[in-house]
Amino acid sequence: MPGPKDLDPSSSPRALLGAELRHARERKGLSQDQLGHRLFVSGSFIGQLEAGTRRMQPDCARMLDEALETDGFFQRNCGAAAKSKFEEHFEAVAEAEAQATAIREYTPLLIPGLLQTRAYAQAVNRAHDPMAPEETIEEWTEGRMERVRLLDHPTKPLLWAVLDEASLRRETGGRAVMAEVLRHVAGLARRNRAIVQVLPFSAGAHAAMQSDLKLMEFADAPPLVYHEGVRTGRVEDDPATVAHLRFRYDLLVASALSRDKSLALLEALAEDYAHEEHP
Repeated sequence: MPGPKDLDPSSSPRALLGAELRHARERKGLSQDQLGHRLFVSGSFIGQLEAGTRRMQPDCARMLDEALETDGFFQRNCGAAAKSKFEEHFEAVAEAEAQATAIREYTPLLIPGLLQTRAYAQAVNRAHDPMAPEETIEEWTEGRMERVRLLDHPTKPLLWAVLDEASLRRETGGRAVMAEVLRHVAGLARRNRAIVQVLPFSAGAHAAMQSDLKLMEFADAPPLVYHEGVRTGRVEDDPATVAHLRFRYDLLVASALSRDKSLALLEALAEDYAHEEHP
């Protein structure tokens, strides 16, 4: 039987690599758990590789080639599948977003990337690195806008965002930029393309005061959670950790304003910014 063909890097290489992994595993008659045992990883990790929600590392590719007798196929192709326009710490989560059926997110100090406008993203990126060349800022911003285009699909992924009131009142990029981005978010909510709630200052102490939250669900892979810091981030799939952070997210939702009240606040603040009034 001929071996798998090398992948075309232009055609969703991570998804293709995952599909080849599934075919190679099934040809050997192994379950995900059995293959994971040979690689000293969980069966769910193998499932995430097959679904394209995890990036295959070179050491993992080498062990897969040995376990599945694929003549170096995964080692040759994992480099192409790893190519990304995102910073290294964010590559995995950007790929996972593209495969997710549902994304739930809370950010304490800024509007989440999937809800940003180009001008707002540019302001955030410039603040992130004031000395970066303009072409670098544009590259980062275009990467952000590529993620935003996930919402061009009319129904998927489900996006549920809890916005901290601080992110709405922190003037990022100027008042005109804030008016535009808040109107954009409100428009997504009005078109039922995103569920948006605001966590008001009046909620007081809450379940995610020390961090942001991003939870992602998939049709054919276990859920993931992503933690982000300054120029760092990590993806976790431990079921107990994911369940605990989903509970925290549910607590945030319970403390947030209703969808109608959140929409009213977004639109009122947008009008205030547009008319150069103090919110």
